[in-house]
Amino acid sequence: MRAIILAAGLGRRMLPLTRDTHKTLLQVGDRTIIDRLIGSLEENGVTTVTVVTGYLHEQLERHLLEHHPHLDISFVRNLRFDETNNIYSLALAFEQIDIDDDLLLLESDLIFEPAVMRRLIECDRPNVALVDRYRMGLDGTVVTVSGSDVITQVIPASLQDAAFDFTDKFKTLNLYRFSAEFCRDVFSKLLRYYTQNFDNQCYYELILGMLVYMGQARIHAEQLDGETWAEVDDPNDLENADYLFAPDRRRRHLESSWGGYWNHELLDFAFIRNMHFPPDSLVSQMRAYLPRLMENYGSAQSVLDRKLAHHLLCRPEHVVLLNGAAQFFPTLRTAFAGARVLVPSPTFGEYPRAFPGASVYDDRGTFDPDAVARAARDHDLLVVVNPNNPTGTTARTADVVAVLDRLRGSGTTVVVDESFIDFSDEPSLVPLLEREPRDGVVVLKSLSKTLGVPGLRIGYVFSTDPAWTARVRDDLPVWNMNSVAEHYVESLLKYPSELVSSFERTKLDRDLFAEELRVLPAVTAVHPSGGNFLLVELGPDAAAVATLEQRLLVEEEILVKNVSAKFPGDRRLWRLAVRSVGENRRLCRCLHRLAPVPEEVVSR
Repeated sequence: MRAIILAAGLGRRMLPLTRDTHKTLLQVGDRTIIDRLIGSLEENGVTTVTVVTGYLHEQLERHLLEHHPHLDISFVRNLRFDETNNIYSLALAFEQIDIDDDLLLLESDLIFEPAVMRRLIECDRPNVALVDRYRMGLDGTVVTVSGSDVITQVIPASLQDAAFDFTDKFKTLNLYRFSAEFCRDVFSKLLRYYTQNFDNQCYYELILGMLVYMGQARIHAEQLDGETWAEVDDPNDLENADYLFAPDRRRRHLESSWGGYWNHELLDFAFIRNMHFPPDSLVSQMRAYLPRLMENYGSAQSVLDRKLAHHLLCRPEHVVLLNGAAQFFPTLRTAFAGARVLVPSPTFGEYPRAFPGASVYDDRGTFDPDAVARAARDHDLLVVVNPNNPTGTTARTADVVAVLDRLRGSGTTVVVDESFIDFSDEPSLVPLLEREPRDGVVVLKSLSKTLGVPGLRIGYVFSTDPAWTARVRDDLPVWNMNSVAEHYVESLLKYPSELVSSFERTKLDRDLFAEELRVLPAVTAVHPSGGNFLLVELGPDAAAVATLEQRLLVEEEILVKNVSAKFPGDRRLWRLAVRSVGENRRLCRCLHRLAPVPEEVVSR
């Protein structure tokens, strides 16, 4: 069996990485792309390889001859690589090799585990294409498959219009095995004829599609079943491939990116969102509106504030809709630069980043209004996070009001962050302040997590102090919110009962999750929480906890957030987002199976 690897192209989408380096010589993990391809062939007993080269051909050919001298490697050069496409490269290969054995056809921008190639070689059909279920992030040619696993239609990207339905389609891996007879008598002849007389700048899949359509080719679709593979067309693909094939670096990838996880099959217990909202009907509406929303600018800030005020049942002049609550922090930092600031400890990173020299009051699981008010009297700014993140500690709203009362007239501004208040049993300050206005009080809220759409970046500042709302508005650009997020906000008025129900369901899920975590031998404590997350304490062995986190990520594709560094002493703490009941139970099962049992538990 001979393999043909098409590697002539410039790799324009990979620029600037391919300006001086051949695309296949880029590293994924500790190996180049081409070495991974050759290694998978060799591991499956394929030692005769023809490589079609073109761009930087000397660089690639020298690498292959130096690193794989024991293999039978030959080269076909496409000197017109900058003006032709892979149809021309394959036609050249067919012209210059003897087709006396079955052929494996590989694109050079693929990375896969050896089991993928094994599936192709061991399939008992003469002509085989490897396919996988279409998923987000893939592009290029897709196929339809019959009930008997035969390809019935080959659809290149050029025929996938705006209304194209991918739900029943399969993505080709551009990994094929063809019989010598098919290549010699059918495929190569039509390929050569079309290239010479019609078009040498298209893809060879066009010819396969013609043969399938005319009934001249019967190509079996061998569907993958969870095997790992990646197509590397651009630098983003390269990053994603490195995540897949260098598992020891996965946590570094995730922690440095702070999001963008849609390219990974990841069960994320680190970032927090409402799992019961939006309802399916709202998602369907957003999907239908998306083309129009993408064509339109968002509205002026006054319109945005009015739309949110309808949802909050407050006056528009009291609220400022933000592109995520984080948008408030530059204003807050500027307003209190060099001032005396008091924040809870621990709390999430925005406040320590904004005020690295701030004084702190300890969160030990309860909120003491007397102690907080006393500590705040000689400060310019007091921050109350209710419920606090990552502890979940929840203050009674009446106690927060008591602090406001004791600080009235002191000159201390109070920012109350209520990003998770809806998941507690405490009411928001917003209705109270709407009835009884107060100067020097600002309520901040991240809505993205509450509304289940962290990717849309929605938050707000509420204050009955006109100086504060004016200050925030002065710092905003003319177009402060994208049209997709704005439409989502205006749609909330249609789903009030569904939103309230989502909070109640989340509370039940949180309480059940806490019960299931508490009985695990590796868990020493689950702290009470008023948010849609739980603070979980584990055994004292730091190395064991680090190993557990790595095994969860690599073996189970589960990400957890370690918050130990936020707490004094030598404690091992995770903050776990509350996800669906099934996902929460999956994490518990994995912890029960993977976590070492502490010695004190064994001794009992």
